[in-house]
Amino acid sequence: MSEHGSRFWHAAYRYQYRILALIDPLVRVVWRRFGIGNVVDLEVARRIGSGSRSRLVGLLHAQGRIYVGHPNGDVGWTRDLNAAGAGVVHYHNGATWLFEATQLPHDAEREAVIRSTGQHPFPGNLMYRLGRGHIRVVGVFFRLTDRQAAGDSEGAPV
Repeated sequence: MSEHGSRFWHAAYRYQYRILALIDPLVRVVWRRFGIGNVVDLEVARRIGSGSRSRLVGLLHAQGRIYVGHPNGDVGWTRDLNAAGAGVVHYHNGATWLFEATQLPHDAEREAVIRSTGQHPFPGNLMYRLGRGHIRVVGVFFRLTDRQAAGDSEGAPV
């Protein structure tokens, strides 16, 4: 595998996420009503300075900490999160959590997060498992921690 990962997995993840973007409105209806596994709505300020970006992502739990990431390297929301360093998680039940984000280097903590991707609902868990070699090379992951807003937390991880 090259330093850019697998051409096959790069294309497979791009295709998978395009499909998810197309069906996002339908998925959000189901998510709001029932919840879907570890899926939350992640809201991050845009790098360009106007507005925010909202994506449904899976929260991963590893070694007592909380993480988010993308298997195919940097995409719009990961670049925004890296630039902003913080955001808001919206749970399907209406709860919110203000967080700070730290991008992980290629180390043992990141590897533990990659191994925890089986927490994602099907078919994401399978896609992450099968593409794990590619993810180890190019995946982007962030550790999320509580952020204090005006000296007070606005909710805690559920």
